Amino acid sequence: MYICKKKEIFMRFSKNALIVFQRSIDQYHIHDNVSQAINNPYEKESIEAVLYEKNWIDTVQWHFEDIIRDTNIEPAAALSLKRKIDKSNQERTDLVEKIDDYFLSEYANISANKGATLNTESPAWAIDRMSILALKIYHMEEETKRENASVEHKIRCQKKLDVLLDQRTDLSKAIDQLLNDIAEGNKYMKVYRQMKMYNDESLNPILYKK
Repeated sequence: MYICKKKEIFMRFSKNALIVFQRSIDQYHIHDNVSQAINNPYEKESIEAVLYEKNWIDTVQWHFEDIIRDTNIEPAAALSLKRKIDKSNQERTDLVEKIDDYFLSEYANISANKGATLNTESPAWAIDRMSILALKIYHMEEETKRENASVEHKIRCQKKLDVLLDQRTDLSKAIDQLLNDIAEGNKYMKVYRQMKMYNDESLNPILYKK
């Protein structure tokens, strides 16, 4: 009964995650300002709230990356923005690990079957790719409708959008299958923390030499 309940929950996980991601992306683009505050609509500490925050960070960073590629940006502004991107990357990693903690808790009472295998990435890192993919789809679709773009540009972008949509379908199925396999004991989770060194004052030689 426990496994059946988990399977029912995780069969639709990717669909629910995509709804949360789209809500975050749509909300950001109302004002389309990297300095705006997040207004998370989900219950605090719920998995939906974590997914929303994760995608919001991805969305803000997407626009940071656009801004920093401006060839006319002032060096001081570029350095300040680089610091923001570094901070954003660390927050993003922390949230991915928090999502994996959620799955570890959910699967805590499930024993792996004999012959169960390990996936190449944890569920949360696959969901991280889905969050970025949702952003690619949003912005590629914008390009297919951009008024000042040529017809050729719109056609090229529509072809790319079709590929991205197909990729979203495949990734969603793969994530749900992975979660179902773990719920049934056919796969097991093993999470490796990122252990990034360049943000750690005790590991980055430039920082600890000071």
